[in-house]
Amino acid sequence: VQLQASGGGLVQPGASIRLSCSSSDGTFRNYHVGWFRQAPGKEREFVAGINRVGNTYRPNPMKQRFAISRDNAKTTVYLQINSLKPEDTAIYYCAAEETSDDSPSVPRKNNEYTIWGQGTQVTVSS
Repeated sequence: VQLQASGGGLVQPGASIRLSCSSSDGTFRNYHVGWFRQAPGKEREFVAGINRVGNTYRPNPMKQRFAISRDNAKTTVYLQINSLKPEDTAIYYCAAEETSDDSPSVPRKNNEYTIWGQGTQVTVSS
């Protein structure tokens, strides 16, 4: 499967943005999908994940402003970010891992995903 991340851009502080992670593979519903971000000079960090059965996980700092969802009919996973801050500026990557696991757990580490998209830049600035 190939992933295409899109929806990034230059946005003002306080605005919202919705990023998309799309696949042309009709079996995308059988993948866990995660969103990560990497700011200049910083390590890549996990921001949200959704497993194949629709359970989601966000780290505590992301819970208020970040939301992840999936539309299996459109083979797309979305990342909604509200009340954007300059510190949200980063390249946002989506990643996927094929699985038959129906447990409620959501992968959240880099090495739990083997398929990565190319990233989409989000810049928050006035």
